[in-house]
Amino acid sequence: MGIEQQIKEVVARAIKELYGADFEVEKVPLERTRKDQPGDFTVVVFPLLRISRKKPEETGAEIGDFLKRECPDIASYEVIKGFLNLTLSHHYWLSVLKEAVSTENFGFTEATEASPLVMIEYSSPNTNKPLHLGHIRNNLLGYSLSRIVAANGNRVVKTNIVNDRGIHICKSMLAWKKWGNKQTPESAGKKGDHLVGDFYVKFDQEYKKELAQLMDQGLSKEEAEKESRLMQEARDMLRAWEAGDPEVVELWKTMNGWVYEGFDQTYKALGVDFDKIYYESQTYKVGRELVLEGLDKGLFYRREDGSVWADLSQNGLDEKLLLRSDGTSVYMTQDIGTARMRFDDYNIDKMVYVVGNEQDYHFKVLSILLDRLGFEWGKSLMHFSYGMVELPEGKMKSREGTVVDADDLIEDMVNTAREMSKELGKLDGYTDEEAERIYRIIALGALKYFILKVDPRKNMTFNPRESIDFNGNTGPFIQYTYARVRSIFRKAKEKGIDTSIENLVREVSLTPKETEVMKMIGNFPNVVKEAGEVYSPALIANYVYDLAKEFNQFYHELPIVYEKDEALRANRLALTYAVGKTIRQGMWLLGIDVPERM
Repeated sequence: MGIEQQIKEVVARAIKELYGADFEVEKVPLERTRKDQPGDFTVVVFPLLRISRKKPEETGAEIGDFLKRECPDIASYEVIKGFLNLTLSHHYWLSVLKEAVSTENFGFTEATEASPLVMIEYSSPNTNKPLHLGHIRNNLLGYSLSRIVAANGNRVVKTNIVNDRGIHICKSMLAWKKWGNKQTPESAGKKGDHLVGDFYVKFDQEYKKELAQLMDQGLSKEEAEKESRLMQEARDMLRAWEAGDPEVVELWKTMNGWVYEGFDQTYKALGVDFDKIYYESQTYKVGRELVLEGLDKGLFYRREDGSVWADLSQNGLDEKLLLRSDGTSVYMTQDIGTARMRFDDYNIDKMVYVVGNEQDYHFKVLSILLDRLGFEWGKSLMHFSYGMVELPEGKMKSREGTVVDADDLIEDMVNTAREMSKELGKLDGYTDEEAERIYRIIALGALKYFILKVDPRKNMTFNPRESIDFNGNTGPFIQYTYARVRSIFRKAKEKGIDTSIENLVREVSLTPKETEVMKMIGNFPNVVKEAGEVYSPALIANYVYDLAKEFNQFYHELPIVYEKDEALRANRLALTYAVGKTIRQGMWLLGIDVPERM
């Protein structure tokens, strides 16, 4: 049982014994003491006055005396108006340090076979273009979330749905067929996803030319769009694909194969992976069957043009298209089928969709439709809705080819890390191979941290150079702090100091700064728990930064390796070790590596 729970239980007992009233333990108003106040934890006395019928100072003093008597870890207390500030003993903080040092995965809860199974979907790329900056935020959030959820004692399945069919795919295919001259990734010297993406842009360029010509002939924009022969060819290709036309299907397989190879390289560079990949080309048929079953049961209706719709007016929403008039499926149909397949494949307790906030309405409708179709898990689906990511220059557009390509961004980050590290002389004396490995660790750490430190629900602007700064709230600053910890231990070993973990924690008096660092380490399990409850990697990111900042102050204020008192030195090494370990675990939750040297 954690110290906070212990204090709450003793406070509840105090209320019962002192004032004869029952009080729910979980409602005890306990919080961490503000930094500008003395103490570690604070009981807010005001809500208890209606029970005690006494002044705040008197109530606080009575509960404080009871706590000090019944809870040996409380060294002293102070009542400031309606706030009872509790100070924990050095012995307690040393016990926290000992646990942090000796527990392999301090702060994490191990899953068992009986633990809930949570499926987390992220990435969800289209096979008509390479991954871009928006996909990077999605992948990093999803992957980090999977680790945070697992660290809270859940079994996790990481999954991806690849949108490998539809009109957008046919646009790339048609453009390649018309203007590709039988190019392949090998002949073009390009990654396959980039080559296919070029033809998606090409289609849009040619389509706009055709519209302009038709409008020059006096047609309105809407009329020109209806008359477009190019768009009609793309629709015909989609119908041919759904009908199983051998030539179209073969081209589809070939071009998607190019894209998958490209995606795999990007995922590997980002350091993310999946346990199961679903493909829309397999799931949309299941979805269409479910929609047609729902139509037969009167859950949906068919319009005169043959299209199938869901009337959601009873849910306060509008109508939703499920099948087009030509019988082809829409995204909603595919998501219904994918959900059904996933719950058939796995006995999922919770399904989490990591998808941008522009799809909030889509997932609200999906939940309603699955529930209407009779799936009891429909209502429990969770949409992890996150904000958009932009560059200082503004928004990106795939059709116009103005997106920031993920592969290019990663390489730009590596180049920036190399340039800034050389300017600062960070890796002088390293072999070229070792330096390049660390440049990449720094670059990816900078990229991931900059994106993950922002509240996921907010829109954000990504600034590559700002993200790679070795000072301030950045990944490289935290990585450098970890490397400093490892350097301290190498220096201690060089001096012949015993750094065996089991011999480090000693019963010594603590300075305020040491206590402050221990308090932060002791809070790590709470941060992991809260991050899992509210689905926010940002809580982990900012905690790790605050810990690194606090440790660096401790490092500059107090000698560690050069401390002459052997017990003090051992304890400070233990504290240093715990900081390094906690930083490493926190960064692991974010999917970020930390180098031993920098």
